[in-house]
Amino acid sequence: MTTMSWAAHPVGDAEVIQLSLDESERFSAIFDTYFGEIHRYVAQRLGADHAEDIVAETFLTAFRKRARYDPSLASVRAWLYGIATNLIGKHRRFEVRTLRALGRYGVDTDIPGHEEQVAAQVSAESLRPSLAAAMAGLNQRDRDVLLLVALAGLSHEEIATALDIPYGTVGSRLNRARKKLRATLGGTNPILESEEAGRG
Repeated sequence: MTTMSWAAHPVGDAEVIQLSLDESERFSAIFDTYFGEIHRYVAQRLGADHAEDIVAETFLTAFRKRARYDPSLASVRAWLYGIATNLIGKHRRFEVRTLRALGRYGVDTDIPGHEEQVAAQVSAESLRPSLAAAMAGLNQRDRDVLLLVALAGLSHEEIATALDIPYGTVGSRLNRARKKLRATLGGTNPILESEEAGRG
């Protein structure tokens, strides 16, 4: 009966978080809504093998910290991307290794079993080899901002809130990342065009 009531009166994400403080099972709606999206983002950055654990930890962290969530500061979606990005940061060496592997070898579907190649296959949808190699040369903070725009489509304001950095810092990191990629690649590229389109 309670479940029917939830379905009959749909609520927003922020309200679901609030309701989950007393009825923890409500949080499953957040998981169901955003799992696929967050999983794709993490898989594109770290590969499929690492994505499951990071995404599980993302939602566990969100559940544990849900009492501190402030809807006036960020949407639930941006909040989850912030948690996931911070967790990805703990694996920055692996991410750089993955990007370098894709830059060196591209996608090779004929040689299974190598973790770097599996990760490269997942990342290949959004990163060409030359771009992946250039991305590996960015520092972690600049790469985080660039990929939150390019892969997640977050606005500058959402990124500032998600990463707990000043709004102006988002722009400066994004500009620095774009300049470095352009210098490395000698022109425009798909991720920069995607990023530009996502700024609006």
